[in-house]
Amino acid sequence: MILEPKKKIAVARHIEKIIIGTRLRNLDEAKVLSFMDSIKAVGLKTPITVYGDEADATVRLSAGGHRLEACTRLGMSTILCFHEQGDDTDRELWEIDENLIRSDLSVAERALFMARRKELHLIKYPETAKGVAQALASNAAQGRGGQVVRDAKSFAAATAEATGRDERSIRRDVERGEKISKSAIQQLIGTRHNNGVTLDHLKKIETPEAQESYVRALLAADRAVKAENKVVRNAERASSRASRLRMISLIAEQGRRSTAEMPRAAYSVGYADPPWKQEAWSDETGQDKGLPYPPMPVEEIKALCAGDKSPFTRDAVLYLWVTANRLPDGIAVLEAWGFEYVTCMAWDKVNIGMGRWVRDRHELLLIGKRGSISMAPLEGTQPASLHCEAKTEHSRKPVWFAEQIDRLWPNLRKLELFQRKDSLAESDIRLNGLWDFWGNQAGAPEGGAA
Repeated sequence: MILEPKKKIAVARHIEKIIIGTRLRNLDEAKVLSFMDSIKAVGLKTPITVYGDEADATVRLSAGGHRLEACTRLGMSTILCFHEQGDDTDRELWEIDENLIRSDLSVAERALFMARRKELHLIKYPETAKGVAQALASNAAQGRGGQVVRDAKSFAAATAEATGRDERSIRRDVERGEKISKSAIQQLIGTRHNNGVTLDHLKKIETPEAQESYVRALLAADRAVKAENKVVRNAERASSRASRLRMISLIAEQGRRSTAEMPRAAYSVGYADPPWKQEAWSDETGQDKGLPYPPMPVEEIKALCAGDKSPFTRDAVLYLWVTANRLPDGIAVLEAWGFEYVTCMAWDKVNIGMGRWVRDRHELLLIGKRGSISMAPLEGTQPASLHCEAKTEHSRKPVWFAEQIDRLWPNLRKLELFQRKDSLAESDIRLNGLWDFWGNQAGAPEGGAA
């Protein structure tokens, strides 16, 4: 008569009652996210394994850490569990075997797991340390005879049976794990040196200290090469960016600049502070005081540089000032002028102002881009997103922002809209000959480009 294997029945347990403890392997974030997607779509198909009785208040996790973490993140309160009986040694052996069977372990991880499995195997079956023949003789002497032949299997044979791996590779992995410092192996995980050649070299180095020193030297050399490559890469990026900006500058030179009308396709860098229509709230009288300069309606601002009327080249960057309450209008103007919003900077005015919903203290400088040629700053040259400077007279922006623009694109001509050139201080960077101006704070031309 053939006996059917006993079927396991999964039981739902509260996740908070499952003790995770110290795991042999860190969670892989990609696997957790993958399990989350799968569980959301079709539910948990494979229960986790825990050690303890179904009636126990708490149990210890043995296998299924990624599945448990995925269910936890999804807000599930219970999870299906297979319950196993045994002590902590049995539980850890199960965890190791589960990883050896199911997981794509690296060379270094296999060495650690196999060495630890042998330690646990010898704790559970100490007689196998003497060899199978001696173990059988010891069993017979103690009156256990052939009843424990299974227990007397060599570690390699028992592990091969439990995991499906061949005995030769098991002995190789164990030798690496036993002869190499655990710290040295752990440092290799996640590096390009996590391979058999490096481990086989390490096991020939006599002391753990020397092994760890060797690994540190390997990783230090990698960092040095990486740093050198970064310098070369940055130089190549700088050269490539310079070439791109030179091309953009040549295109801009073909654009039309006129003293009578808005320039056409002549500038690759724009800076604008439109005269937005605002309501100024008086904290003293509770009345709207109006603005000290004539505003422009949003639709007029949008039409000013739209389509064929644009003063900007096909590939260009635009900096556009907007007050916080006009943010949607600012983005709409960017889009009307043919730019895609990418990010913004903020001016902290230090001294608090007026406002209906909040007391005004900051203003935004939107950044937009267009075209297929990247004008993004090189890594490490980007300015801070926040600048603090006390405000002076109405609407005058800190020159710091213009200085950052000039620093990023020192050789490109720039057009500033709604700015009077004669209002700038003598030391202003915009008087260096590479900035042109059109319009004034009222939105009317002041005689064209200066």
